Amino acid sequence: MNLKQLEIFLAVADTGSFSKGAEACFLTHSTVSQQVLALEDEFDLRLFDRTGKGALLTEGGKLLLGRARRMLGYAREIPIAIGRFKGVEHAQLRIAGSSIPGEYLIPAALPALIGRYPGLAVTLTQGDSRDVQQWLLSEQVEYGVVGGHFAGEGLEFEPLCRDEIVLVAPSGHRWATVGSIPVQELLREPFVVREAGSGTGQATVAALREAGIDTGAVREAVSLGSNHAVTRAVIAGVGVSFVSAVSVELELAHGLLVRVPVDGVAITRQFYLVKRKGRELSPAAKAFSAVMTETYGE
Repeated sequence: MNLKQLEIFLAVADTGSFSKGAEACFLTHSTVSQQVLALEDEFDLRLFDRTGKGALLTEGGKLLLGRARRMLGYAREIPIAIGRFKGVEHAQLRIAGSSIPGEYLIPAALPALIGRYPGLAVTLTQGDSRDVQQWLLSEQVEYGVVGGHFAGEGLEFEPLCRDEIVLVAPSGHRWATVGSIPVQELLREPFVVREAGSGTGQATVAALREAGIDTGAVREAVSLGSNHAVTRAVIAGVGVSFVSAVSVELELAHGLLVRVPVDGVAITRQFYLVKRKGRELSPAAKAFSAVMTETYGE
């Protein structure tokens, strides 16, 4: 059975005649007869009674009629749906972001994406950088933005932009008026840190080790699972923290936090667009990549 045979069957059923059905399909009478016979042979069931009044549907033919009509209706919808998909007129985009991209970078770029493609529906999932990569590999999302580059097969990383990581303390902290502090001073304060797997944490540890700090000697007061929780804990006086500058712009501007320079320590990390290697992206994912690159690309 194929769609052409079902089209012919419907034409004969709708016109009540093999001859008129052939005219509707722009086929010869014999071709239409052969195709209907092929269907009847496949189902081992007569679909039409050939009478002097024309081709009349049998009860089996009536059963096939409704299903054939629905199937052909779905088939006609396919080119329309594919066209909308290609034009991002009606599409679903599943993306993921690690903490800073997911909370700040991607949401800030969404108005431009949705403004350009108002029919696009976006689902954004957040986790740490390792989570995002696992979601990509398991095909739960199509594109990701992360702040860490982990070795592994199956993924392509494209540099997007750089992020500055800064040391912050609550307003009124003793470091607020000193200008900058020596790196060894870090060992005298409790720290609020992110959970394992955080790109911010990895970049901080690498920079401090390069500056000669034994990161195992840093006093961790608490480990928290989000940038917002870290910021609230620092403001409350639980400890100090290295955080993304993007994540504390408002708190610094309103004087809730102070930025503390550290002698000889400048921490930056790279954000990446990441996708599955060797896989064709949907038009919606390509549009997302283009908007992110336009907004943040170096």
